[in-house]
Amino acid sequence: MQEKTLLKKGKLKKRSSVSYSHWGYFFILPFFIIYIIFSLIPLLSTFYYSFFENYRIGLTEVGPNFVGWANYKKVIFETEVPRFAINTFVIWIIGFIPQIMFALLLAVWFTSNRLSLKGQQFFKTVIYMPNLIMASAFAMLFFTLFSDAGPVNQILVSLNFADKPIRFLTQTITTRGLIAIMNFLMWFGNTTLLLMAGIMGIDQSLFDAAYIDGASSSKTFFKVTLPLLKPIFVYTLMTSMIGGIQMFDVPQILTNGKGTPDRTSETLIMYLNNHLTSKNYGMAGALSVLIFIVTAFFGIFVYKTLMKENSIIGGKN
Repeated sequence: MQEKTLLKKGKLKKRSSVSYSHWGYFFILPFFIIYIIFSLIPLLSTFYYSFFENYRIGLTEVGPNFVGWANYKKVIFETEVPRFAINTFVIWIIGFIPQIMFALLLAVWFTSNRLSLKGQQFFKTVIYMPNLIMASAFAMLFFTLFSDAGPVNQILVSLNFADKPIRFLTQTITTRGLIAIMNFLMWFGNTTLLLMAGIMGIDQSLFDAAYIDGASSSKTFFKVTLPLLKPIFVYTLMTSMIGGIQMFDVPQILTNGKGTPDRTSETLIMYLNNHLTSKNYGMAGALSVLIFIVTAFFGIFVYKTLMKENSIIGGKN
């Protein structure tokens, strides 16, 4: 009898023990469902339609007709894509260089124990606030400020800095400069916070040791801070580069989608948007795939190039 009761208790214990390991898959399932529907399927369909001729002329719709690699050849050799790629790179680089330098300077100041700046939380909030403003609102604001009859021209004429209103949006250098300034203002706060997080992750004893050894602030920055900040710096560079390749909303609104003057401020995504507007899905798909490949190539290249030296240093240590 005792053996039977023990066996029954053992069976009950076995039955009552429930494995909850499979519940993890249940909770992550919504992410995969949303990703497959809204990201993976559109990505694969874009690649698929890039091999077809599919566009509209007036009320007549041509295609879809399979044309193989014809759309890719046309994008590379028969369109102005290289020109728009150069526009995109120039606008991104003239905005990114001052952004990373200014953000790095602020990050070092805010995290320095020697300076111990007061009101850091207030300044962090202020520099991050432009990142919360929509790019379209920023572009409309700058369009109003720098228009021919805008406040900036009125101030310049009233102070005799200019004889007549300056047409900022009809000159290549000023239009590109305005786009770069907007990107700088919107993103330098986010970059500053990322770099601050990276600096605060560095062991403080390394800075104390450098101070005891008599190293100057500049030497400590270049020999201690920058090398250990490289992973965060590479991440910032890669995300900024990807955002630069995808630059669209600011130049689109500022130039009314025309990339004025003479399409010198038209970016790759603006050119892609023109194909989508004209219902030329084959060309748009080919251009999208090429942008994806170029973005992946530069991302891998930047990561491998900059982090290779970091891994070698780590191995020596």
